[in-house]
Amino acid sequence: MTDQTDLAALLGSRICHDLISPIGAIGNGVELLIMEGGTPSPELVLIAESVAAANARIRFFRLAFGVSGSEQRLGRAEIAKVLADTCQGSRITIDWHPKDPIPRAQAKLAFLAILACESALAYGGRITVSLTDGKWQVHAHATRLRIAPGLWGSLSNPAALLPPAQVHFALFSREIRQQSRRLMTEIGETDITLSF
Repeated sequence: MTDQTDLAALLGSRICHDLISPIGAIGNGVELLIMEGGTPSPELVLIAESVAAANARIRFFRLAFGVSGSEQRLGRAEIAKVLADTCQGSRITIDWHPKDPIPRAQAKLAFLAILACESALAYGGRITVSLTDGKWQVHAHATRLRIAPGLWGSLSNPAALLPPAQVHFALFSREIRQQSRRLMTEIGETDITLSF
């Protein structure tokens, strides 16, 4: 691999792969403790919820940051499950509209766009993902957005330095270029629309 993005994707896949097994084992252990009978303690419930949230986030990150083979396709049910699990207990809801299976590379772009929109939804909101005639649109709506201009400006400036928590902006920008797509960004007071 000669491209840094490919190395980043390999690293993302490796980390997610190595973490999913121990988190799954913890989840299985918690299930066994709950099955022993009686009402689960608040501590056990908290651990179960945390394990479920970590598992969902890793599956989301695997799609957003991992290697995306050109031949692999993802069905609506699989994507909807990852998104629903990720939003469990969150103030953000994500509506996935595409009905047909899509190439994993396109899912990666959509998931990176979702992460970018999440960055502005500090107070909660709704993200809607649609696909029409091969064109993606990721729309975020909230009564109040938190926009960091430098982050959104980085989408058109690949050399921008970003903090680790916002690395998805750089990866999104590179993935857009790699897939030879053109990104259009519209940011208003209550809405963000990313079209590519």
